[in-house]
Amino acid sequence: MTRTTDPAGPPAPTPTSVAGHGPRRTSRRTSRRDGRLRRLVAAATSAALALGAALAATVPVAAPAAAAPPVPTPVVDSPNGRGDVILNLFQWTWDAVAAECTSTIGPAGFGYVQVSPPQEHIQGTAWWTSYQPVSYKLESKLGTRAEFQHMVSTCRAAGVGVVVDAVVNHTAGADTGSGTGTGGTSYSVDSFPGVPYGANDFNDCRSNISNYGDRYNVQNCRLVSLQDLRTGSDYVRGKIAGYLNDLLSLGVAGFRIDAAKHIPAADLAAIKARLTNPNVFWVHEVIGASGEPIQPSEYLGSGDSHEFFYARELKSRFDGQIKDLRTIGDNKLPSDRAGVFVDNHDTERNGETMNYKWGAKYRLANAFMLSWPYGAPSVYSGYTWDNKDAGAPGASATSVPDASCSSSAWVCTQRWTEIAGMVGFHNAVAGTAVTNWWDDGNNHVAYGRGSKGYVTINNSANAVTRTYQTSLPAGTYCDVVASKDCAKTVTVSGAGTFTATVPAYGALALHVGAVDDGGTGGPGPVDPSGTTTVYYATDKGWNAYHVHYRVGTGAWTAVPGVAMTAACTGWVAKEIALPTGATGAAATVTAAFTNGSGSWDNNGGKDYALSGAAVAVSDGTVTAGDPCEDGGEGPGPVEGQGDASFAVTATTAWGQSVFVVGSIPALGSWAPANGVALSAAGYPVWTATLDLPAGTTFQYKYVKRDGGGNVVWESGGNRSATVGPDGSVTLSDTWRS
Repeated sequence: MTRTTDPAGPPAPTPTSVAGHGPRRTSRRTSRRDGRLRRLVAAATSAALALGAALAATVPVAAPAAAAPPVPTPVVDSPNGRGDVILNLFQWTWDAVAAECTSTIGPAGFGYVQVSPPQEHIQGTAWWTSYQPVSYKLESKLGTRAEFQHMVSTCRAAGVGVVVDAVVNHTAGADTGSGTGTGGTSYSVDSFPGVPYGANDFNDCRSNISNYGDRYNVQNCRLVSLQDLRTGSDYVRGKIAGYLNDLLSLGVAGFRIDAAKHIPAADLAAIKARLTNPNVFWVHEVIGASGEPIQPSEYLGSGDSHEFFYARELKSRFDGQIKDLRTIGDNKLPSDRAGVFVDNHDTERNGETMNYKWGAKYRLANAFMLSWPYGAPSVYSGYTWDNKDAGAPGASATSVPDASCSSSAWVCTQRWTEIAGMVGFHNAVAGTAVTNWWDDGNNHVAYGRGSKGYVTINNSANAVTRTYQTSLPAGTYCDVVASKDCAKTVTVSGAGTFTATVPAYGALALHVGAVDDGGTGGPGPVDPSGTTTVYYATDKGWNAYHVHYRVGTGAWTAVPGVAMTAACTGWVAKEIALPTGATGAAATVTAAFTNGSGSWDNNGGKDYALSGAAVAVSDGTVTAGDPCEDGGEGPGPVEGQGDASFAVTATTAWGQSVFVVGSIPALGSWAPANGVALSAAGYPVWTATLDLPAGTTFQYKYVKRDGGGNVVWESGGNRSATVGPDGSVTLSDTWRS
């Protein structure tokens, strides 16, 4: 809002009656979930968290459904994909925002940028002068109307929508007396000729708010002297709607409604109904406080609301223990209606939340917010300060220099490696549920986002090395927290595990859009609507067969590619998923074959171009069709072949059984539910015998499963074996704890 920080309630999770109102110079302009331009109609959703378990026994967590604001139009792709994350650039000039949209915000995959109030306001160096309107002319210390228009157009071309922090609850403070605004318009108490507003356009209460337990007092009296507009008046509603419609005509994508708590919800709904686009996104700054009569939920009829309790809980958890972060969405606004943030310009100053001064923990909190499916996230980027009222670096009474990320005076959060990486992560895993939750009971947590991403956060003073269980496909992934150029990679096994060291107060994040084969982040693979099964003749006598490939112009798989499995005598095969609706070149598989140990068949350096439902490669010749279909022998038992015998010494808890799972269909293709059950007749030695084709090379591991479906993987890397020429192989192992 305007100057001190709307009595939004104390920083503690349970604010007092005056909660939400600190020195009002910060205006409740919280993070603008702008990206959530989502229909205000969004239905509330939430889901229960499922059981958590130890790493190996990780159990999927059904987290609340994430918000789904639309991607801004026109859609402009980026290496990090494009999603709904809002970047709040506080007190950045329009020219600086435009340049940043092109150089950083657009390429990083942000969906929206929230800008400070653009209307004419009182003069002064303090930041909160921007929140004391004099008129609705677009002439502020952050730039002119022409510069604002250029910014909106430039950002839009970069795929970034602009969300405006709209100050519509009040005008300049009565304590400022009279003066001239940043656009040259004069004003005085009860008189704003630039609109115009007169005495009758303000509420009758002329004293400051004194009781946050009294709805009338909060919504009709002055917030720290700010002259409170009579928003129930048809005339005032028309003026406010006219201002917002002017911004919409310039291409603005949405609004953050500053100090919404001080405006009756019905008044805001009536104003929104007058807009040229009454369905435009907007999010209310309603600072929730326990026990107060005005709550964020009552504003959901016309838009989203900021969830201040979320930010307060982040502060509490990262200052204590983060093990319970998986319940952060409980007892809060519905996920698809909540705007969430780590901090904003008000809360970073009043102590209600974390801020950039928290260092590594602040970065971790942002990483969590961008990876967890609750609410629509807003990343805050301001400037350094010691004096809470201090304006942007170099600010004068009527202007602000362009922000410069080469100066330490500007925080430039959006340029941090962790932030850019996690925006890409957020975009890549959108729509997926939380899986594989694990925590150490204290300050180390890890969790997946379906089969598209995995994060681990270490909020402790010591580095931790351990093995993590994911639902990711096997491959080599970029740690997007550690670098922007894939300088640090992590290899996930066929069983979905990886071992890594997470730094003290550090994190690690992997996702399918950032793999060590050229991928740099993005929305990840689309759901396949078709497949190409590639067959390869085994006459080379290799011990193992891999296909290294890409689909269309997509990224190559990591060397040595994907393991092929026995299809029938003389052939191995791999089914490759194609993008939805792909045809022609987009559905063509470019491939080479290798034994994984240095021997390659790349068609004389030209690679193979493969297409169709089934295609076979033998001695440099490509043939359409399935070579195992007629006369070939499939993966079932072959006459005269021997047995593959598995034995593992393993102790189990009551109710657990042991299974063997592996890289081939006969062993469940790494799905524990489809693994082969072992007999406990010789306990503690568990055994099983099955038929496998001669020459089959495979990887495998043992797992323990109980009646509830909980799974514990043995530790260590994948085991490997090859079936002998006579079809037999005998394996005798010991469970690895």
